[in-house]
Amino acid sequence: MNNLRNSVRLIGNLGMNPEVKEASNHKKLAKFSLATSESYKNNDGEQVKDTTWHNVVAWGNQARIVEMYLKKGSEVAIEGKITNRNYTEKDGVKRYITEIMVSEILMVGNTKN
Repeated sequence: MNNLRNSVRLIGNLGMNPEVKEASNHKKLAKFSLATSESYKNNDGEQVKDTTWHNVVAWGNQARIVEMYLKKGSEVAIEGKITNRNYTEKDGVKRYITEIMVSEILMVGNTKN
C-alpha cells in the first residue's frame, strides 16, 4: 500500500506543445498542461462537460519521449506523484504551484496527428 500514498493516474489531452529544456545537470526537462474531462447531467437534465487542467513535469527519459512524440492535442495516460513548490516574484508576492511529476507515460490516442 505504500505506493498508493502519493500516486496519481490521469488520461487526458495536451493543452499545449511541450516546453522542453535542458537543466543545468544536463537532464532534459519537459513541461506541459494536461486536460482531463468528465461529463455528467446536472439537476435540470442538461449535459455538462467539466474540464480540469493539470501542470505536468517529466525528467530524463520521460522528457525525451515527450519531446519526440507529443504535441498539443495528443492523448496520453500518465502516472506520477503530486508535488508542490513555491517561489517569490520580484514584487514580493509568493506563488504556489501544484504539478504532477511523471514516472510513466503511455500514448493512448491517435499517433498520426
